Amino acid sequence: MTQNEKTIPVIIVGGGQAGLSMSWYLCREKVEHIVFEAKTACHSWDDERWDNFCLVTPNWQCALPGHPYKGRDPHGFMVKQEIIDYVKGFVASFNPPLREHTAVTSITRHEGGGYRVGAGGETWHAKHVVIASGAYQDAVIPGYASAIDPAIHQVHSQDYRNAAQLPDGAVLVVGSGQSGAQIVEDLFLEKRKVHLCVGSAPRVSRFYRGRDVVDWLADMHFYDLTVDNHPLRDGARDKTNHYVTGRNGGHDLDLRKFAQEGVGLHGTLETIRDEVAHFAPDLKENLDDADKTNADIKKSIDAWIAREGITAPTEAPYVPVWEPDGSNTPLDLKAAGITSILWCIGFRPNYRWIDVPVFNGANKPVWHRGVTDAPGFYFLGLPWLHTWGSGRFSGVSRDAAWLASQITGKDVPVA
Repeated sequence: MTQNEKTIPVIIVGGGQAGLSMSWYLCREKVEHIVFEAKTACHSWDDERWDNFCLVTPNWQCALPGHPYKGRDPHGFMVKQEIIDYVKGFVASFNPPLREHTAVTSITRHEGGGYRVGAGGETWHAKHVVIASGAYQDAVIPGYASAIDPAIHQVHSQDYRNAAQLPDGAVLVVGSGQSGAQIVEDLFLEKRKVHLCVGSAPRVSRFYRGRDVVDWLADMHFYDLTVDNHPLRDGARDKTNHYVTGRNGGHDLDLRKFAQEGVGLHGTLETIRDEVAHFAPDLKENLDDADKTNADIKKSIDAWIAREGITAPTEAPYVPVWEPDGSNTPLDLKAAGITSILWCIGFRPNYRWIDVPVFNGANKPVWHRGVTDAPGFYFLGLPWLHTWGSGRFSGVSRDAAWLASQITGKDVPVA
């Protein structure tokens, strides 16, 4: 034991909705613990989202423990300030032992069992450690970005707030996942000329046959499907989320319609060299694959409606409103008037501060339902930790209750 080492049964790393959900259950079970947060509780909703950000899942899916959505629009989509108010209301609903502005800098195995945790200049000894810091620590920006003319403004999606922060001129958005597709719409509505590098992200319709697609999928028990029973098994964790939006009541994001209205669509960005962007010849394939995913989801809903004998309005099959011409011409950024590049290509987790044998050869944590092979060491809040909702407001409570049961050795019911 090191000098001045403090002892506590449980340490939670991360004060977002996952870590605080874990704290809620431990508080209810009267388990002494502490939550370390490098910044402030749930800061990412306030600090890392654009001004017009809103949920893409309906409000009724907001189900943090003891704090379900109680607003007047369960089938609507909370905008940024409403989300912030919701999570702050959750924090205020109980008294978590939270230490903000206290970064955890190291975790190692303790010679007395359990783990030694360095946080805020102090050393702690805990029998149990829950890593709830998320999977989005390091913003991904390609190495060649540093060679791009500094006159072209570059920003990652986590730092984008609104069109006004960008210099006048056209914008190149790289990545068509949830953030990229929604930011394209945000810029387009502000009358900015936009070029989008379309990747392999799938899409989904907002509404189908009279209801939100999420409502249909909930009835079909999709959100109860565990990763163990998913056709892709662990591969589900590597799949990009479907793009759709809840903005202005929710609607589809059809990239073909964007193109029809003036957005420049290109294939996957391969590189930018001498201010010329080069693309993979996969634009048509990516658009077709996204549409196929959407069509397959609709077919599964059709089959459910038929099997259950549900009366629902019919809907004509989707017909593409635009097709690429097959060209794959490089884009001269300056000739196209592009003054900004928005990188929407995701994040990488950062676990370099953890020296515990819980990672595979690709340096990814290995767990089953959040429980690792290292006794008393857990992960929480990651995509498909157990179900689709594990990294979201809808499913993190169930996962936190399960881990609380592992820590206490008794059944902990889901709130």
